[in-house]
Amino acid sequence: MARSDKYTQKKSFFWLIAGSLIFLCIASAAGFYYYAKSQIVIEAPKENLGEKIIITLPSGKNIYTYENLVVEEKGKLLYKGERSTLDLTGGIVVYENWE
Repeated sequence: MARSDKYTQKKSFFWLIAGSLIFLCIASAAGFYYYAKSQIVIEAPKENLGEKIIITLPSGKNIYTYENLVVEEKGKLLYKGERSTLDLTGGIVVYENWE
């Protein structure tokens, strides 16, 4: 037996098994996380916006929108968007496919 063997400690078999189990737990948790993340898909419902229309305002400007976003209330032509409402009174509505 060499002198260096006398003073070096041998690694315990316990730490090898404990380290392997911890690694397997972390690896399986990460695998399950990515698997579960790929299985959960949230899709927004499809909105029916209607036909594409062009509204020509009296000032000559054009507004490109969809039919279901334009509402007529109390004799006024209104654009009701997600966050705003615009008064389009006096505009001429043309049903045309725009790009």
